[in-house]
Order: sequence, then C-alpha cells, then structure tokens
Amino acid sequence: MNQEVPVAPWYRQPWFWFLTIAPLSAITFSMFMLFVASNMKDTMVTDDYSKEGRGINLEIARDQAASDMGLNADMAFEERSILLNVKTQQGPAEFPYLILNLFHPTLAQNDRTIQFRSDGNGHYTGSLLDDIKGRWYYELRGPDNQWRLKGEAWLPTDGSLHMGPKGSAQG
Repeated sequence: MNQEVPVAPWYRQPWFWFLTIAPLSAITFSMFMLFVASNMKDTMVTDDYSKEGRGINLEIARDQAASDMGLNADMAFEERSILLNVKTQQGPAEFPYLILNLFHPTLAQNDRTIQFRSDGNGHYTGSLLDDIKGRWYYELRGPDNQWRLKGEAWLPTDGSLHMGPKGSAQG
C-alpha cells in the first residue's frame, strides 16, 4: 500500500509564506521610505549652524537699534491694502520705503514680502496679492536694514496691530 501523497507547488506551501512575509515586508517598507526621503525637502533643517550663530549678534544689534530710535508702528488692514504709521522718538519716521516680511510658522513657500511706499509724515501704504489668515511671524525693516521690529501676530486683525521693539505686538 504505497500511496504517494501529492505535494502542492511551492507557492501553496504555508511555511514558505510564513517565513518570507517578514523579509518581503521589510524590503517593501524600506524601498518606500527611501523613495519618500529622496523626494521630500527638509525646509525646517539648516545646514550651517555656525553661520546662523554668528548672525545672531547682528540680529540683536538690529533689534537694539530699533529700541534706541524709539520705533513704534501701527498697522491696519483694509481688505488687501495695508496702512502703516511709523513713529520714532523724534516724531514721524521719514524713510523712502519700508519692507515687511511675513513668515509662515511651518510652510516656507507661504512666506511673503510686502514693500510699503511713503505717503509722507510717517504714513506708508502697501498691498497684498493674496489674502492672509492665521498666525504669522513678521519683521518690519528699513531700506538700509539697520533696524527691525519683529514679532508674532494673528492676521488679519480687526483693529490695528501695534508693533514695538522686542517683538511686542498687540492687535
């Protein structure tokens, strides 16, 4: 009574799949992670920390210059138009133009730069190309980049946004 039991092909063997499922899933997952790592940009990471460290002293000097000048600014939004009033200790600021940089907290591609033109007597006007909503970091600077007013604000505000030295913003 010699009966031969038919043997199933290799792809129908349960032990084959039990032993190969872990290595196959590890290979698949590593290929996926390699693809993601090679196609994603790391915008939140900087390559040169020493260069940024040296620039910190320059940033502190710009903040101190704004404080020494007694700079204060009030910014008001009217749809896509921005009105800016800038005062110093000596009176209204008289710069030919001012630059406002708006930085999105997480998405660098949403950062914006707005140039204000002087209307005289410390009044400046600028305009937005797109609506802005949410939390933003701002930096207002002069044409010679010797001072800056910086801070954080929720934009647009219903009233006016007061900007002063040391990043104090009230809206």
